[in-house]
Amino acid sequence: MDKKKAKRPPQKNNKRNFKTIIFAILIGGFLLLGLSSYSQSEELESVALSEVVSSANNGEVSEIEVIGDELKVTKKGEEDPSVKSLKESGSTLYEQGLETNEQNQDMVVSVTKPDNSGEIWTNVLFTLAPVILLGGLLFWMMRSAQGQGNQAMSFGRSKARLYGNEKEKVMFKNIAGSNEAKEDLEEIVDFLKHPKKYENVGAKIPKGMLLVGPPGTGKTMLARAVAGEADVPFFSISGSEFVEMFVGVGASRVRDLFGKAKKNAPCIIFVDEIDAVGRKRGSGMGGGHDEREQTLNQILVEMDGFEQGVNVIVLAATNRADVLDPALLRPGRFDRRVNISLPDRKDREAILKVHFDKKPLEKQVNLDALAAKTAGTSGADLANIANESAIIAAKHNRKTITQEDATSAFEKVAIGPERKSKVMSDEEKELTAYHEAGHAIVGHVLPDSDDVHKVTIIPRGGTGGVTWFIPIKDKVHQSIVEYKDILARMLGGRIAEEIVYGPDRVTTGAGNDLQKAAELAREMITNQGMGDKLRNQVFHVDDGMMMDRMMHERQYSEETAKIIDNEVEDLISEAAKRAKTVIKHNMKKLEELKEALLEKETLEDEEVKKIFEGTVMPKDAAQY
Repeated sequence: MDKKKAKRPPQKNNKRNFKTIIFAILIGGFLLLGLSSYSQSEELESVALSEVVSSANNGEVSEIEVIGDELKVTKKGEEDPSVKSLKESGSTLYEQGLETNEQNQDMVVSVTKPDNSGEIWTNVLFTLAPVILLGGLLFWMMRSAQGQGNQAMSFGRSKARLYGNEKEKVMFKNIAGSNEAKEDLEEIVDFLKHPKKYENVGAKIPKGMLLVGPPGTGKTMLARAVAGEADVPFFSISGSEFVEMFVGVGASRVRDLFGKAKKNAPCIIFVDEIDAVGRKRGSGMGGGHDEREQTLNQILVEMDGFEQGVNVIVLAATNRADVLDPALLRPGRFDRRVNISLPDRKDREAILKVHFDKKPLEKQVNLDALAAKTAGTSGADLANIANESAIIAAKHNRKTITQEDATSAFEKVAIGPERKSKVMSDEEKELTAYHEAGHAIVGHVLPDSDDVHKVTIIPRGGTGGVTWFIPIKDKVHQSIVEYKDILARMLGGRIAEEIVYGPDRVTTGAGNDLQKAAELAREMITNQGMGDKLRNQVFHVDDGMMMDRMMHERQYSEETAKIIDNEVEDLISEAAKRAKTVIKHNMKKLEELKEALLEKETLEDEEVKKIFEGTVMPKDAAQY
């Protein structure tokens, strides 16, 4: 590999030198053409022949140089010719009126043979220029065709990028959180470092490991850390890079990739987003011989074809493991599966420390408090928060990042930037304040709802205002009562509008709330088995592409579908009744929060809690 790499640069340099020489020749030719044209037409003033003859007869001319039919006239007191003229062809100056008298007896009339070299060069260049241009065009076309031929010859070669020779390699210590995943991957590192230890006791080295987790959780980074820890080459490729328009190209690239890997063993092959090529076969999409299935078949064959003692391990990443072909997941191919979940509070704090490590952070910034607020975020989200914090600090000409910068960055990433330029009338502000106060008071009063973090009537993202709830601690599971409290607080804004302005004056501001409430209610019934009539029964609907949903028949009857619709309607109606009961029993607090929002526009959690002191939890709201 090193010899090949060493030979490539001279080839590129030779091509560049050849192109430079051709370009220089063309430029030189056009320069000669320009110079010859310039030499033929010196900047002399042209005058009429009669004027030249008159001046010569009056003794004003010291010399006339005759070059063919062209005259160059040097006047007395001048060293070089200053004007030029043309005589009649085939006649002399004396025949055209020039006299010899006492006034011009010292005038010199000289005859010089015309220099036709400029004309010759001009004719040659004008003759050769089209030939040169046409030849250059044909040469370029031939080179392009040759390049396309080379590209066609290399069409089936793998596009995998080779890592492993970097000075700063990614190690497990550079990745915060994901401790369980790192423990599983450390076994792979040991396999690569000490293969004989396992072979001596008859253990087979795993051929593949599947990294499964939501987007942004660090699957690719963990794969690179495995290569860094084991100090082996790392071939990285995306699943989509295997698939091309032409049948057979993907399979050829798979063969080429695994061939390179075997030559560089021990090494790691990392296939990112493997679901792009590893989806279940026989779905009826694209037939049985489409390019994607051919590529998948070749991957299966190559993974089975690994000889014993060839230390090549395939790592693959996906966030859609449910759509992968079962043949990929059987033992002997992807032997192990590592689930990489969203980081918990402790891991989030560690990730934030990593991303803020090289940024000037004030000592007062509380990363633990920021980690507590960011429940449900991925490592990529936390990296984005750290970057946004630095951007906000720089925008305000600060040299260090403050707590305010970090909080603003978190809110910008979580709920969108503030749209302070949007002007709302006093009526719209009041309506928005009632709406957000309705969300806040229902969420605060109901016992199984999350805590109110912030309430604002400043438009953010695509909303007119925001009431933000953050859980006290990370939750893995949700109960029915928690879901019902969430549904009630979602409807709190619309119910507050209805109570204050009347049922016929409700606005479109609650459209997003109603959509999310309907989705949550249907999720409870169909996927979580939380209905009254359909308790412990699941009616899962595929969330895949539209064509996938069309291909799969619904697994329940029309009668069951009607029951599901009724159950969803009952949940929404119950949530609306609970929200209305809470708001009516706390109208005074609703008004107080509305007035505070109109005055300050944004209220933090402590301010909201102070206003809500003395709120009432009505018995009617608890019995639903």
